[in-house]
Amino acid sequence: MHKKKHISCAVMIVLIVAFDQLTKYLAAKYLQNGAVSLIKNFVQLRYAENTGMAFSMFSGARWIFVVLTIIICAAGLWYLFSDKCENLWYYWSIAVIISGGIGNLIDRALNGYVVDFIEPLFVDFAIFNIADSAVTLGAAVLIVNLVIDLFKKDGKN
Repeated sequence: MHKKKHISCAVMIVLIVAFDQLTKYLAAKYLQNGAVSLIKNFVQLRYAENTGMAFSMFSGARWIFVVLTIIICAAGLWYLFSDKCENLWYYWSIAVIISGGIGNLIDRALNGYVVDFIEPLFVDFAIFNIADSAVTLGAAVLIVNLVIDLFKKDGKN
């Protein structure tokens, strides 16, 4: 049972990273000359290079981010594939977070910046990419499930 779960998890990670890298490649190729409206007044696609982390914080700390991302992703992969993670919600959310981490790690290590291209227009927010979305959504699912489990344990006492 665990082997099947690990194989499907590895495939999912590869697919998310591949989709992230493909969309970044397309953004770099086709969005250099200006933004393209995806949903009018709601979201557009605009090429940007981010040398920092979220909201361009800590720009210029490339190798610190590379090393930290490698450590975090390696620890997460070890946890997933060592069969220590029994909760499927934790398992899959951690895998999605790792996928996003690897996607941005590739950019940062190879280019010195992360390609961002999804720009919400309905709110003042940072431009982001698929890897950022994976990290955010994976973390949100993980946190929600941690809170649910916390309340379940409190109810048993």
